[in-house]
Amino acid sequence: MAEINHFEYGWITPALSYALSVLGSFLGLICAGRIRTAQTGGQRAWWGTLAAFAIGGTAIWTMHFMAMLGFAVEGTRIRYDVPITAVSAAVAVAAVGIGLAVAGTGRLSVSRILAAGLLTGAGVAAMHYTGMAAMRLGGDLRYDRPRVIASIVIAVVAATVALWLAVTVRRVLAVAASALVMGVAVNGMHFTGMSALSVHLHDTQREITGAEVGTLLVPIVLGVILVVVGLVYALLAAPTDEDRAAAAYLDARQVPEPAPVVAPTDPVGLRARSTLARPGTPFPSRRSDTPR
Repeated sequence: MAEINHFEYGWITPALSYALSVLGSFLGLICAGRIRTAQTGGQRAWWGTLAAFAIGGTAIWTMHFMAMLGFAVEGTRIRYDVPITAVSAAVAVAAVGIGLAVAGTGRLSVSRILAAGLLTGAGVAAMHYTGMAAMRLGGDLRYDRPRVIASIVIAVVAATVALWLAVTVRRVLAVAASALVMGVAVNGMHFTGMSALSVHLHDTQREITGAEVGTLLVPIVLGVILVVVGLVYALLAAPTDEDRAAAAYLDARQVPEPAPVVAPTDPVGLRARSTLARPGTPFPSRRSDTPR
């Protein structure tokens, strides 16, 4: 059995992975909070998609990849299968999106949160082990079953708590504290799953195909930057509850324009007759003024 090092670069990779999970959780919780205040179904779908990319893409999958930068196995090089790696990212985003769709719509209830947490947690665990299956190295991967079960339980519990926070937390300080807790849960699930892994090297080392971690690092970092910038821009551009309340207040205070005054019709000449009572008004004559 080969020796495994989970922290080849020291504290840098776990610190970066935790920071990414907290950042993604913070932005995702804010986006998820907009789902229940959205006015239309399209707006709910928009905020749910942004929250899924923030939590599933940044807080979970990118954290997983960043932590894998410090993973090394003595005696073999490590490569990654790009299509399977992309599938693992899609699984993470889809799992969080499904969980938010179940928990964030309809009437809020404990059963709905638990069902959404179970689905999302199973999806997060599937993402983790799909990403592990994307590794290519000169050995066989084996897992300790009790630790695998423990990692899945942690994923389900963490997902349930995250979804509950997503639909209930509103204040910024509470969102920040929740993001810190979620960062601990996500990293705990990852490293619990990694502790279940053992590598048994092959007797003869062959050429290992796949992409190096440095090759994947640049596009992933650029993708994270684009996602974070897009999320921040969407949050800043969207009107808040205070903005909508202020707009409604201003609309209510607007004074309606007075209706234009329309002169009443005078079909029988009453208006002309009313001038007879005025001083100096000549009495109308039936005779013609022109001489015959």
